Amino acid sequence: MKKQSRKRYILIPSCILFLFLLVMAILIISKRIAITPYFASRYEVQGIDLSHYQGEVDWDQLRQSGISFAFIKATEGSRTVDERFSENWQNAAGTGLCIGAYHFFSFDSPAEDQAALYKNTVGNLDGRLPPVLDVEYYGKKEKNPPEREKTIAEIQKLLDLLEIEYQVKPILYTTYPVYHRYIQDNFDSYPLWIRNVYYKPGFDIGRDWLFWQYSDTSVMEGYQGEEPYIDRNVFAGSKEELKNLCIRR
Repeated sequence: MKKQSRKRYILIPSCILFLFLLVMAILIISKRIAITPYFASRYEVQGIDLSHYQGEVDWDQLRQSGISFAFIKATEGSRTVDERFSENWQNAAGTGLCIGAYHFFSFDSPAEDQAALYKNTVGNLDGRLPPVLDVEYYGKKEKNPPEREKTIAEIQKLLDLLEIEYQVKPILYTTYPVYHRYIQDNFDSYPLWIRNVYYKPGFDIGRDWLFWQYSDTSVMEGYQGEEPYIDRNVFAGSKEELKNLCIRR
């Protein structure tokens, strides 16, 4: 009887702990509870990324919220230019923020055409952050992933073209599913910008990250668009290191 009582004494708290952890996991995955802002708050350098979905942007108001950098969507695939890129690019330039322009990778367009669109749209990046290649699934690509080796080759070609143009290693943004299928063990020499809105990236990517997108449900003052939320990010370094990352020729 004593042994059974002792087992019951151990089993009940263990079950309670398991149920608690299970409930917490469900709440985190469903985004009802966000723990990433807590970990992200420990980083000195905060920033955002946005596109036309955030509508008209008051860049001075955003800057006053404490951010130090912003990545602005410029292009997508071989033909699409973000409808607010030019406006955002010009208006953000005089704020003192470190700004960069990102390209949304298309699995269906030649790397040469995508690089040309970015170069012709963004132009000179002197004093700006390096070009960003955003590689993530869209449409039905996650259910039907493009062929691995061919995709890796196209990503590499596009990165090479951007590096030749801007004489700096592009930043590679990606999500976990894409990272583990195409990026891991293939692009270690490129600065990594990783998305994880559930927990802080670490051992599960097997390498250091430079930028971390920790939230896609943040709300800030300073924009008026169809999308009420804005992406929040941190930089794994100091403000001085962020400034040194900007292109200087």
